[in-house]
Amino acid sequence: MERGDRIGRAAGYAAAAALVPYLVIKVSWVVGSSLGLLPVGRGFSLGGWLALNTVTIGMAAAGITLGLALVRPWGTRIPGRLVGFIGWVGSGFLVSILPFVVISSLVNSDAHTGSSGGSASSGGDGAMPGWEAMLLQCSFVGTGIALAIALPAYLRRRWPHALRRPERPPTSPGPLWPAVTGAVTGLVWLYWAAGGPLGIAHRDERPADWHVLVGVSACWALAAAAVPALVRRRPARLPYPLLLALAWLGSGSMFAWSGWRLPATVYVALARPSDVSYPENVALAVTLHLMAVLTGAGIMRTLVRDRSGLSVPDAAEDPAERVDGRR
Repeated sequence: MERGDRIGRAAGYAAAAALVPYLVIKVSWVVGSSLGLLPVGRGFSLGGWLALNTVTIGMAAAGITLGLALVRPWGTRIPGRLVGFIGWVGSGFLVSILPFVVISSLVNSDAHTGSSGGSASSGGDGAMPGWEAMLLQCSFVGTGIALAIALPAYLRRRWPHALRRPERPPTSPGPLWPAVTGAVTGLVWLYWAAGGPLGIAHRDERPADWHVLVGVSACWALAAAAVPALVRRRPARLPYPLLLALAWLGSGSMFAWSGWRLPATVYVALARPSDVSYPENVALAVTLHLMAVLTGAGIMRTLVRDRSGLSVPDAAEDPAERVDGRR
Protein backbone atom coordinates (compact mmCIF):
# COMPACT_ATOMS: atom_id res chain seq x y z
CA MET A 1 0.00 0.00 0.00
CA GLU A 2 1.53 3.30 -1.08
CA ARG A 3 1.99 6.18 1.31
CA GLY A 4 -0.74 8.36 -0.23
CA ASP A 5 -3.28 5.57 0.12
CA ARG A 6 -2.31 4.99 3.74
CA ILE A 7 -2.76 8.67 4.49
CA GLY A 8 -6.12 8.66 2.71
CA ARG A 9 -7.34 5.69 4.71
CA ALA A 10 -6.24 7.28 7.98
CA ALA A 11 -8.07 10.46 6.95
CA GLY A 12 -11.26 8.44 6.39
CA TYR A 13 -11.15 7.18 9.96
CA ALA A 14 -10.41 10.73 11.14
CA ALA A 15 -13.42 12.11 9.23
CA ALA A 16 -15.72 9.60 10.94
CA ALA A 17 -14.20 10.23 14.37
CA ALA A 18 -14.40 14.02 14.04
CA LEU A 19 -18.18 13.88 13.55
CA VAL A 20 -18.82 11.83 16.68
CA PRO A 21 -18.81 14.87 19.06
CA TYR A 22 -21.24 16.66 16.74
CA LEU A 23 -23.54 13.64 16.74
CA VAL A 24 -23.42 13.32 20.54
CA ILE A 25 -24.20 17.02 21.04
CA LYS A 26 -27.12 16.93 18.63
CA VAL A 27 -28.58 13.84 20.31
CA SER A 28 -28.25 15.60 23.69
CA TRP A 29 -30.12 18.62 22.29
CA VAL A 30 -32.99 16.47 21.07
CA VAL A 31 -33.25 14.51 24.33
CA GLY A 32 -32.74 17.58 26.53
CA SER A 33 -35.29 19.71 24.66
CA SER A 34 -37.83 16.88 24.68
CA LEU A 35 -37.52 16.60 28.47
CA GLY A 36 -37.51 20.36 29.02
CA LEU A 37 -33.93 20.35 30.29
CA LEU A 38 -32.44 22.41 27.45
CA PRO A 39 -33.80 25.53 25.74
CA VAL A 40 -35.25 25.60 22.25
CA GLY A 41 -33.34 27.60 19.64
CA ARG A 42 -34.47 31.15 18.91
CA GLY A 43 -37.11 31.30 16.20
CA PHE A 44 -38.15 27.65 16.59
CA SER A 45 -41.11 25.89 18.10
CA LEU A 46 -40.35 22.72 20.02
CA GLY A 47 -41.50 20.59 17.10
CA GLY A 48 -39.44 22.52 14.59
CA TRP A 49 -36.36 22.41 16.80
CA LEU A 50 -36.65 18.65 17.26
CA ALA A 51 -37.23 18.12 13.54
CA LEU A 52 -34.22 20.24 12.57
CA ASN A 53 -31.86 18.50 14.95
CA THR A 54 -33.19 15.07 14.03
CA VAL A 55 -32.32 15.85 10.41
CA THR A 56 -28.81 16.92 11.40
CA ILE A 57 -28.42 13.72 13.45
CA GLY A 58 -29.19 11.77 10.30
CA MET A 59 -26.70 13.87 8.34
CA ALA A 60 -24.01 13.28 10.94
CA ALA A 61 -24.69 9.53 10.90
CA ALA A 62 -24.43 9.57 7.10
CA GLY A 63 -21.13 11.47 7.36
CA ILE A 64 -19.70 8.94 9.80
CA THR A 65 -20.80 6.11 7.52
CA LEU A 66 -19.22 7.87 4.55
CA GLY A 67 -15.89 8.26 6.35
CA LEU A 68 -15.84 4.54 7.15
CA ALA A 69 -17.00 3.61 3.63
CA LEU A 70 -13.98 5.42 2.20
CA VAL A 71 -11.74 3.03 4.16
CA ARG A 72 -13.42 -0.30 4.77
CA PRO A 73 -13.69 -3.02 2.09
CA TRP A 74 -17.50 -2.94 2.26
CA GLY A 75 -17.36 0.63 0.99
CA THR A 76 -16.46 -0.65 -2.50
CA ARG A 77 -19.63 -2.74 -2.57
CA ILE A 78 -21.89 0.28 -2.14
CA PRO A 79 -23.27 1.46 -5.53
CA GLY A 80 -20.86 3.97 -6.99
CA ARG A 81 -23.45 6.63 -7.69
CA LEU A 82 -24.64 6.56 -4.07
CA VAL A 83 -21.11 6.94 -2.69
CA GLY A 84 -20.37 9.65 -5.22
CA PHE A 85 -23.51 11.60 -4.38
CA ILE A 86 -23.01 11.43 -0.60
CA GLY A 87 -19.33 12.30 -0.98
CA TRP A 88 -20.20 15.21 -3.26
CA VAL A 89 -22.82 16.62 -0.87
CA GLY A 90 -20.63 15.99 2.18
CA SER A 91 -17.62 17.74 0.70
CA GLY A 92 -19.91 20.51 -0.54
CA PHE A 93 -21.01 21.08 3.04
CA LEU A 94 -17.74 20.62 4.94
CA VAL A 95 -14.77 21.10 2.60
CA SER A 96 -16.07 24.17 0.80
CA ILE A 97 -16.74 25.93 4.11
CA LEU A 98 -13.11 25.74 5.26
CA PRO A 99 -12.13 29.09 3.64
CA PHE A 100 -14.99 30.74 5.51
CA VAL A 101 -13.77 29.31 8.84
CA VAL A 102 -10.24 30.63 8.24
CA ILE A 103 -11.24 34.08 6.96
CA SER A 104 -13.97 34.51 9.57
CA SER A 105 -11.51 33.69 12.35
CA LEU A 106 -9.09 36.31 11.03
CA VAL A 107 -11.84 38.93 10.67
CA ASN A 108 -13.16 38.31 14.17
CA SER A 109 -9.64 38.34 15.58
CA ASP A 110 -8.89 41.67 13.92
CA ALA A 111 -12.13 43.11 15.25
CA HIS A 112 -11.17 42.05 18.81
CA THR A 113 -14.60 40.62 19.44
CA GLY A 114 -13.36 38.48 22.31
CA SER A 115 -15.73 35.68 21.33
CA SER A 116 -15.73 32.66 19.08
CA GLY A 117 -17.25 34.68 16.27
CA GLY A 118 -19.91 33.07 14.11
CA SER A 119 -19.69 29.71 15.78
CA ALA A 120 -21.21 30.84 19.04
CA SER A 121 -23.85 32.95 17.42
CA SER A 122 -24.94 30.04 15.28
CA GLY A 123 -26.52 28.52 18.32
CA GLY A 124 -29.51 30.75 17.67
CA ASP A 125 -30.39 31.95 21.15
CA GLY A 126 -26.91 32.58 22.52
CA ALA A 127 -27.40 29.94 25.24
CA MET A 128 -24.85 27.53 23.81
CA PRO A 129 -21.80 27.22 26.07
CA GLY A 130 -18.53 28.34 24.54
CA TRP A 131 -16.95 24.90 24.84
CA GLU A 132 -19.89 23.34 23.02
CA ALA A 133 -19.70 25.84 20.19
CA MET A 134 -15.96 25.24 19.87
CA LEU A 135 -16.48 21.48 19.82
CA LEU A 136 -19.07 21.78 17.06
CA GLN A 137 -16.74 23.95 15.00
CA CYS A 138 -13.85 21.55 15.52
CA SER A 139 -16.08 18.72 14.29
CA PHE A 140 -16.88 20.64 11.11
CA VAL A 141 -13.30 21.69 10.46
CA GLY A 142 -11.79 18.31 11.31
CA THR A 143 -14.24 16.44 9.12
CA GLY A 144 -13.79 18.90 6.26
CA ILE A 145 -9.99 18.60 6.29
CA ALA A 146 -10.14 14.81 6.60
CA LEU A 147 -12.64 14.48 3.75
CA ALA A 148 -10.45 16.67 1.54
CA ILE A 149 -7.73 14.02 1.93
CA ALA A 150 -9.75 10.80 2.16
CA LEU A 151 -12.17 11.35 -0.72
CA PRO A 152 -9.59 11.88 -3.52
CA ALA A 153 -7.67 8.83 -2.25
CA TYR A 154 -10.85 6.76 -2.40
CA LEU A 155 -11.72 7.99 -5.90
CA ARG A 156 -8.18 7.26 -7.10
CA ARG A 157 -8.36 3.78 -5.62
CA ARG A 158 -11.82 2.89 -6.94
CA TRP A 159 -11.97 4.81 -10.23
CA PRO A 160 -8.41 5.76 -11.25
CA HIS A 161 -9.51 6.62 -14.79
CA ALA A 162 -12.00 9.23 -13.53
CA LEU A 163 -9.24 11.55 -12.29
CA ARG A 164 -7.26 11.53 -15.52
CA ARG A 165 -7.64 13.98 -18.37
CA PRO A 166 -9.69 12.36 -21.17
CA GLU A 167 -7.68 11.39 -24.24
CA ARG A 168 -10.36 12.71 -26.58
CA PRO A 169 -12.30 15.96 -26.23
CA PRO A 170 -16.00 15.66 -25.37
CA THR A 171 -18.23 15.09 -28.37
CA SER A 172 -20.94 17.42 -27.02
CA PRO A 173 -20.37 20.74 -25.26
CA GLY A 174 -23.22 20.13 -22.83
CA PRO A 175 -25.91 22.60 -21.80
CA LEU A 176 -25.00 26.25 -21.39
CA TRP A 177 -27.57 27.16 -18.75
CA PRO A 178 -25.60 25.93 -15.66
CA ALA A 179 -22.72 28.26 -16.52
CA VAL A 180 -25.11 31.18 -17.01
CA THR A 181 -27.18 30.64 -13.85
CA GLY A 182 -24.05 29.87 -11.82
CA ALA A 183 -22.42 33.10 -12.98
CA VAL A 184 -25.55 35.14 -12.25
CA THR A 185 -25.92 33.66 -8.77
CA GLY A 186 -22.24 34.10 -7.98
CA LEU A 187 -22.18 37.72 -9.18
CA VAL A 188 -25.23 38.66 -7.08
CA TRP A 189 -23.69 37.06 -4.01
CA LEU A 190 -20.38 38.79 -4.70
CA TYR A 191 -22.21 42.13 -5.00
CA TRP A 192 -23.86 41.56 -1.62
CA ALA A 193 -20.60 40.48 -0.03
CA ALA A 194 -18.99 43.72 -1.21
CA GLY A 195 -21.75 45.70 0.54
CA GLY A 196 -24.13 46.29 -2.36
CA PRO A 197 -27.53 47.55 -1.11
CA LEU A 198 -29.83 46.34 -3.92
CA GLY A 199 -31.87 43.34 -2.87
CA ILE A 200 -31.06 43.87 0.83
CA ALA A 201 -34.12 44.32 3.03
CA HIS A 202 -32.40 44.76 6.40
CA ARG A 203 -29.11 46.60 5.93
CA ASP A 204 -28.26 46.66 9.63
CA GLU A 205 -28.38 42.87 9.95
CA ARG A 206 -25.23 42.11 8.01
CA PRO A 207 -22.41 41.17 10.40
CA ALA A 208 -18.89 40.60 9.16
CA ASP A 209 -19.38 36.83 9.14
CA TRP A 210 -22.34 37.24 6.81
CA HIS A 211 -20.22 39.16 4.29
CA VAL A 212 -17.49 36.52 4.45
CA LEU A 213 -19.92 33.62 4.06
CA VAL A 214 -21.70 35.19 1.10
CA GLY A 215 -18.36 36.08 -0.50
CA VAL A 216 -17.01 32.53 -0.16
CA SER A 217 -20.25 31.13 -1.58
CA ALA A 218 -19.94 33.54 -4.51
CA CYS A 219 -16.39 32.43 -5.28
CA TRP A 220 -17.38 28.75 -5.30
CA ALA A 221 -20.35 29.49 -7.57
CA LEU A 222 -18.23 31.45 -10.05
CA ALA A 223 -15.50 28.80 -10.04
CA ALA A 224 -17.96 25.98 -10.67
CA ALA A 225 -19.67 27.94 -13.45
CA ALA A 226 -16.36 28.55 -15.22
CA VAL A 227 -14.93 25.02 -15.07
CA PRO A 228 -16.96 23.35 -17.86
CA ALA A 229 -15.88 26.04 -20.32
CA LEU A 230 -12.26 25.79 -19.17
CA VAL A 231 -12.28 22.02 -19.63
CA ARG A 232 -13.51 22.40 -23.20
CA ARG A 233 -11.49 25.40 -24.36
CA ARG A 234 -8.14 25.20 -22.56
CA PRO A 235 -7.59 21.48 -22.01
CA ALA A 236 -3.79 21.51 -22.19
CA ARG A 237 -2.92 24.53 -20.07
CA LEU A 238 -4.72 23.91 -16.79
CA PRO A 239 -4.12 21.04 -14.35
CA TYR A 240 -7.02 18.65 -14.82
CA PRO A 241 -7.20 17.55 -11.15
CA LEU A 242 -7.51 21.22 -10.15
CA LEU A 243 -10.41 21.72 -12.56
CA LEU A 244 -12.16 18.64 -11.24
CA ALA A 245 -11.65 19.77 -7.64
CA LEU A 246 -13.09 23.22 -8.36
CA ALA A 247 -16.08 21.76 -10.20
CA TRP A 248 -16.69 19.13 -7.53
CA LEU A 249 -16.46 21.52 -4.58
CA GLY A 250 -18.11 24.48 -6.28
CA SER A 251 -21.14 22.58 -7.53
CA GLY A 252 -21.35 20.64 -4.26
CA SER A 253 -21.25 23.86 -2.25
CA MET A 254 -24.09 25.38 -4.30
CA PHE A 255 -26.23 22.24 -4.12
CA ALA A 256 -25.63 21.43 -0.45
CA TRP A 257 -25.68 24.83 1.22
CA SER A 258 -28.45 26.37 -0.87
CA GLY A 259 -30.41 23.14 -0.52
CA TRP A 260 -30.05 23.53 3.25
CA ARG A 261 -30.95 27.23 3.31
CA LEU A 262 -33.82 27.04 0.84
CA PRO A 263 -36.44 25.45 3.16
CA ALA A 264 -35.57 27.85 5.99
CA THR A 265 -35.81 30.85 3.67
CA VAL A 266 -39.15 29.66 2.29
CA TYR A 267 -40.41 29.24 5.86
CA VAL A 268 -39.40 32.81 6.75
CA ALA A 269 -41.00 34.11 3.55
CA LEU A 270 -44.32 32.37 4.25
CA ALA A 271 -44.58 32.41 8.05
CA ARG A 272 -42.89 35.79 8.65
CA PRO A 273 -41.79 34.99 12.24
CA SER A 274 -41.27 38.11 14.32
CA ASP A 275 -37.97 36.96 15.86
CA VAL A 276 -36.21 35.81 12.67
CA SER A 277 -35.22 37.87 9.64
CA TYR A 278 -32.64 37.69 6.88
CA PRO A 279 -30.64 40.61 5.51
CA GLU A 280 -31.68 39.73 1.96
CA ASN A 281 -35.08 40.18 0.42
CA VAL A 282 -36.52 36.73 1.08
CA ALA A 283 -38.17 36.32 -2.33
CA LEU A 284 -34.89 37.10 -4.06
CA ALA A 285 -32.99 34.86 -1.65
CA VAL A 286 -35.37 31.97 -2.39
CA THR A 287 -34.88 32.48 -6.12
CA LEU A 288 -31.10 32.50 -5.83
CA HIS A 289 -31.01 29.42 -3.60
CA LEU A 290 -33.25 27.53 -6.02
CA MET A 291 -31.02 28.58 -8.91
CA ALA A 292 -27.95 27.48 -6.99
CA VAL A 293 -29.40 24.02 -6.26
CA LEU A 294 -30.33 23.47 -9.90
CA THR A 295 -27.02 24.88 -11.10
CA GLY A 296 -24.96 22.67 -8.83
CA ALA A 297 -26.85 19.60 -9.99
CA GLY A 298 -26.56 20.67 -13.62
CA ILE A 299 -22.81 21.25 -13.46
CA MET A 300 -22.17 17.91 -11.77
CA ARG A 301 -24.40 16.12 -14.26
CA THR A 302 -22.41 17.64 -17.11
CA LEU A 303 -19.08 16.63 -15.58
CA VAL A 304 -20.16 13.13 -14.62
CA ARG A 305 -20.98 12.28 -18.19
CA ASP A 306 -18.34 11.42 -20.74
CA ARG A 307 -18.21 15.02 -21.89
CA SER A 308 -15.48 15.78 -19.33
CA GLY A 309 -14.21 12.28 -18.66
CA LEU A 310 -15.49 12.16 -15.09
CA SER A 311 -17.63 9.03 -15.20
CA VAL A 312 -18.81 7.36 -12.02
CA PRO A 313 -19.74 3.76 -12.84
CA ASP A 314 -21.51 1.44 -10.46
CA ALA A 315 -19.51 -1.00 -8.42
CA ALA A 316 -20.38 -3.93 -10.63
CA GLU A 317 -19.18 -2.13 -13.76
CA ASP A 318 -15.70 -1.11 -12.61
CA PRO A 319 -12.90 -3.67 -12.59
CA ALA A 320 -10.50 -1.30 -10.81
CA GLU A 321 -12.23 -1.84 -7.49
CA ARG A 322 -11.63 -5.61 -7.68
CA VAL A 323 -7.87 -5.20 -7.54
CA ASP A 324 -8.09 -5.35 -3.77
CA GLY A 325 -8.24 -9.05 -2.95
CA ARG A 326 -9.95 -8.42 0.40
CA ARG A 327 -13.31 -8.56 -1.34
